[in-house]
Amino acid sequence: MADKKDTLIILSPGFPANEADTTCLPAHQVFVRALHKNFPALNIIIVAFQYPFTAHEYTWHGVKVISFNGGAKRKLRRLLLWYKIWQALKKLHTTQSIKGLLSFWVTDCALVGKRFGKKYNLPHYAWITGQDAKSDNNLIKFIRPGANEVFAMSDFLARQFYNNHHVMPVTVIPNGIDTELFGTEPKLRSIDILAAGSLIPLKQYDVFIEVVKLIHHKMPQIKAMQCGKGPLQQQLQALIQRYSLENNLALAGEKAHTEVLALMQQSKIFLHTSNYEGFSTVCLEALYAGAHVISFFRPMEIDIEHWHIVDTKEAMAAKALELLLSPITNYTPVLVYSMDNIARQVIGLYK
Repeated sequence: MADKKDTLIILSPGFPANEADTTCLPAHQVFVRALHKNFPALNIIIVAFQYPFTAHEYTWHGVKVISFNGGAKRKLRRLLLWYKIWQALKKLHTTQSIKGLLSFWVTDCALVGKRFGKKYNLPHYAWITGQDAKSDNNLIKFIRPGANEVFAMSDFLARQFYNNHHVMPVTVIPNGIDTELFGTEPKLRSIDILAAGSLIPLKQYDVFIEVVKLIHHKMPQIKAMQCGKGPLQQQLQALIQRYSLENNLALAGEKAHTEVLALMQQSKIFLHTSNYEGFSTVCLEALYAGAHVISFFRPMEIDIEHWHIVDTKEAMAAKALELLLSPITNYTPVLVYSMDNIARQVIGLYK
């Protein structure tokens, strides 16, 4: 046992297929890199259940990843996937000195992780990071997590998890950012309003377009941009044309993570129109990029500087206009949480 390295196993639905895959779970990428940087003696192994869509082992920024290509398998195939992962964990248990397991989301990763941890007397924690806190998460009744076995990414998620599953996480460990990913702040902010994310119903980018339309009445030269791809692209482009906003609002498509950060540094306001969110990384990044954030949800009970909470699209448009037209609006970067500190908090759970 003396020659075995101390190891943390991270169980995740997916993980980047390679180092160039920067758009896959960017927050979790930053977290794993922060773990690797702050705890270089710790061996980190990622077990990816569904994505990448190939089953193999590879190295990502010095971290070992084992992918199982689980896809959207159901019933017996899903059970077979869990069995394969269980066997892989057993093999790792014989070759590594496993100090604990961490599951991203309280889903099937946490189901396997908790059962394995219980059998081999290993600490297991699950990080509540988004829609796993919703009432339709039917796996919770099988996982049966204790309050000291889960931690939430935000105060909002902790409340949601308690309201829906009657378990109040004893700890909130929020999301964070890597400040080293940001370049030199530009002198000119040429983008009035920016948004970034997948073009899916949850993100409500039709509302984003409608907010730009409302602002356009008072600011005909407004320049807005959305970065992302998804199934609603044609529908959203048609809405832009319907409102005659082709010269004001561009759907820029998917951008690499560093490109999005650079665009944030050129923006005055970042709009987040999602109707549900755990603790959005893009909002934290936009704040550090110097932009003001306007959203419909409040992640933490405390107020966050330059983050404005509204209830309606009309209020969102009004707040954006107020900020854009005010001569005293400042665009000083705001660092809410550093991922280095978040990594240290998570490892502290295992000590």
